[in-house]
Amino acid sequence: MQKFTSLSAVAAPLPEKNVNTDIIIPIKRLVGTERGTLGEFAFEPWRYGADGRPNPNFVLNQPRYAGAEILIAGTNFACGSSREGAVWALNEFGIRALMAPSFGAIFFNNCFQSGVLPIVLDDAIIDDFMIQAREVVAGSEFNIDLERQIVTSPDGTTVTFETESFRREALLAGLDDLGMTMKRIGDIDAFQAADRDARPWIYGLQHKV
Repeated sequence: MQKFTSLSAVAAPLPEKNVNTDIIIPIKRLVGTERGTLGEFAFEPWRYGADGRPNPNFVLNQPRYAGAEILIAGTNFACGSSREGAVWALNEFGIRALMAPSFGAIFFNNCFQSGVLPIVLDDAIIDDFMIQAREVVAGSEFNIDLERQIVTSPDGTTVTFETESFRREALLAGLDDLGMTMKRIGDIDAFQAADRDARPWIYGLQHKV
C-alpha cells in the first residue's frame, strides 16, 4: 500500500450529498473487472452519457480538474452498500484524499486499507473549500500534511483535522490492518509462548514438571 505523508494537489468540488457507492462504482463493474482497471469506471453514471461519451458537465471531466488527487465532497459521501471496490475505483482513478462533513461508515474504514485519507471537517470549512476549489487557477493546490494533521487551502487558510492514531500511523507507514498486525508479530509470539506456559490445557499441552 502506498504511504500517505503529505499531498499537494488540485482538489475537485463535488457538492452533492448522500453520494451512493453505486455511483462511485456500479455493481456491474465489480463482476469480471480486474483490480487496476476500476478507475476507468469511477463515477461512471455521471462521467459518461448514455452514448458512452464523457459528460462535459461532470466536474472530473473538466480540464481544470485534470489530475485532481483530492475530492471535496458533500455530507454522507459514499453511503449505501459496503463495497470496497468504491475505494479501489477512486484510488485507481487517482484520488488520494477526500474531505467531507461525513462519510459512510464502512467506506470510511475501507479508505485506510487502500492508502486513501478521508478527512472529516465542519460544514462551514467544506463550503469554503468548495468555493476555493471552484475558483481554481493554474497552480492552485490544497496541501494536506498527515503528520501534522493540517490542511492548507490555496488562499493560505489552515485547518486542523483528526485521524485516529492507529490509522494515522498505518497510513504514514503504508500499511493496512494486516501489515500493522505483522509489525507486532514478535509481541504476539511472546504472548502466545507465555500463555502456553500459564494455560497449557488451552493448547492441549500437559503441565511442565
